[in-house]
Amino acid sequence: MRVDVITLHAVQNYGSVLQALATQKLLEKHGCEVKIINYIREDVRYKNILQARSNGNIIKKIVLYPNVKKWKKVFKGFCNEYLNLTDRSYTTENDFKDYPLDADMFCTGSDQVWNSKWNQGIISPLYLSFVPEDKFRFSLAASFGQDKLSQDEVKATKKYIEKYNCISVRESSGKKIIEQQYKYSYAEHIIDPTLMLDDDEWRKFANNKKTTEDYILIYNLNRSKEFDEYAKKLSRKTGLKLLRICNRYDQFYRPGKSIIIPEIIEFIKLIDNAKYVLTDSFHATAFSMNMNTEPICIYPNEFGGRIESFLKLTNSLQRHIKNYNDFDVLDRKVDFESVNKILDSERKKVNDFLVKVFEKYNNWK
Repeated sequence: MRVDVITLHAVQNYGSVLQALATQKLLEKHGCEVKIINYIREDVRYKNILQARSNGNIIKKIVLYPNVKKWKKVFKGFCNEYLNLTDRSYTTENDFKDYPLDADMFCTGSDQVWNSKWNQGIISPLYLSFVPEDKFRFSLAASFGQDKLSQDEVKATKKYIEKYNCISVRESSGKKIIEQQYKYSYAEHIIDPTLMLDDDEWRKFANNKKTTEDYILIYNLNRSKEFDEYAKKLSRKTGLKLLRICNRYDQFYRPGKSIIIPEIIEFIKLIDNAKYVLTDSFHATAFSMNMNTEPICIYPNEFGGRIESFLKLTNSLQRHIKNYNDFDVLDRKVDFESVNKILDSERKKVNDFLVKVFEKYNNWK
């Protein structure tokens, strides 16, 4: 059985490419032949990134150029090596018409696929708009990244949502949106694909062995002086050095030893080996909990509900700091024995959901 998956794998983000890989591996465990549709948003095509992010400013282009070169090597290189990508790439609706895909089932994958703010508008292919009427559709941990949609957005996308045979979402808020705003009969709330693989599976994939050196790893997606000052104070209080994953070369000056645009596998190793992970990233939080590394979480101004939903699920809301004077978080430990049991239970829910999907498909066809 072939399943074609569309998701946001072609972006310069560690969590995005790893969730795509996890989705592929999970479906393969269920005996599927998996293809990741090589869908690339126009603004993240490497030939367009400099113009899109600089708005034509020549100085910004010069600053960005070495980053784009490294992003291409790290992120595109990883996708080409580890993902079963379709032969052709797709961006516009016409691309899908010109080069139609032929699979038994089509799947909208995880990450911010249904987040119109993140995607700078509604992207209909992420709702499987290109899929023929006689094909089976489902979503796997899709995310809106918002607590509520506007009525205009619901009206514009309802025709797509109604065609799904099965829907699962990544956040509890997404379940409410599907059931209450779209009036879709039922949506399953399941964990992010990166959590569907346990720590041992990721450790084997990254070929990682735990080190004995303790450090605080920083992965900060939203620049903030307050965040940086907090990191320095945290380092002084714990006596631990700071390591920082930098998405850009021009972030080298920020606190901590800079690890600039590391390879994807190195991202996993750095989280696994850290004592604490200080972050405003959902996927860094998810990987930390999965690898049994203590996260210290700061909610971003936008889309922070993803982190909160996950911390609630794992009974670990104490790992969120509400202000930059909260150092008691060091004493509010995670009960990893309990977290591991919860994640094992959640993985069973995912597998049960997929069993239902395939049973429904067999009855449907």
